[in-house]
Amino acid sequence: MLYKTCRDFAEAELKPNAAKYDRDHLYPGEAIKKMGDLGLMAIAVSEDYGGTGLDYLAYSIALEEISRGCASAGVIMSVNNSLYLGPVFGWGTDKQKQEYVTPFCNGDNVGCFALSEPGNGSDAGAASTVAKDDGDKWTLNGTKCWITNGYESKAAVVFATTDKKLKHKGISAFLVPKPIKGLELGKKEDKLGIRGSSTCSLIFEDCPLPKENILGEPGFGFKIAMMTLDAGRIGIASQALGIGQASLDVAMEYASKRIAFGKPIIKLQAIQQKIADMSLRLESARLLTWRAAFLKDNKQPYTKEAAMAKLAASEAATFASHQCIQVLGGMGYVSDMPAERHYRDARITEIYEGTSEIQRLVIAGQLIKEYGLS
Repeated sequence: MLYKTCRDFAEAELKPNAAKYDRDHLYPGEAIKKMGDLGLMAIAVSEDYGGTGLDYLAYSIALEEISRGCASAGVIMSVNNSLYLGPVFGWGTDKQKQEYVTPFCNGDNVGCFALSEPGNGSDAGAASTVAKDDGDKWTLNGTKCWITNGYESKAAVVFATTDKKLKHKGISAFLVPKPIKGLELGKKEDKLGIRGSSTCSLIFEDCPLPKENILGEPGFGFKIAMMTLDAGRIGIASQALGIGQASLDVAMEYASKRIAFGKPIIKLQAIQQKIADMSLRLESARLLTWRAAFLKDNKQPYTKEAAMAKLAASEAATFASHQCIQVLGGMGYVSDMPAERHYRDARITEIYEGTSEIQRLVIAGQLIKEYGLS
């Protein structure tokens, strides 16, 4: 039922508008509100706090279908569910959940996640943003970059160093309402793809925060970030699957109608080889993604499986979108067809929430532990 609801919504509301969101760099606010009404913006949050109360397998299925209609809507949904609500719901006090979870469940508000910095990239433990303990408050100084939902979000989970001597064990997580004194937004980045989603820097200059706005215990920030990214990778894998599936859909429809050498090109073995490979990679990645979600839902370790899912799905999406353009030929290269947008949207899935290179390191690290070689 969830699958059908999301597919019908994507077909009716997202797919017809996705090109406009992309072309005009337009945040799909009305669609996000409708997604909130459908319960898609807080799928794994319990009903006690205004969420839908479903599991991560449901989340994966829903997010793939939304991303199949519009990749920008997909990443907005993913960040709010996984990166923002995930840590707040998992680590927040009851008071924090009332203030920073419940208002973010119905699509009226979205949150963001601020870990990356201009100088650290994949080295998440090298945070130079500092939170100073000033007795009755925390004071934040530093810059966070590549923040999805940066302009539209009403709150952020921000990671800052509270004890430099402890390195990554001295990083803490904070809940920052937006707007707030001492926080400025950088320019909206002009991106290759997912252009309906805003991306910017958060610039903190003597930003005061109440002492109660720390999330979890001091020094727990790096652990919170890594656990959050494990879950987030299931979301990005699902987004990538949606983009890849949309690419396959376009290729199948076009190949069935395009006539060459007296017959539809889908009858040509060269084209059949391409669509077979596209489908194989997508189905393989989908099963990996659902397996990671299943393990998370059953409270089993899933770090390796989430990394595998994200790696496989993102590379499947870039492969499928590339092959889709090849099937369409010249028509794949023009914006009259959605193939080129899928190609641009797919590329970021190999980069954000951990590059493909980092996923391979995570997988190898987990294998080394499993074999008792660490």
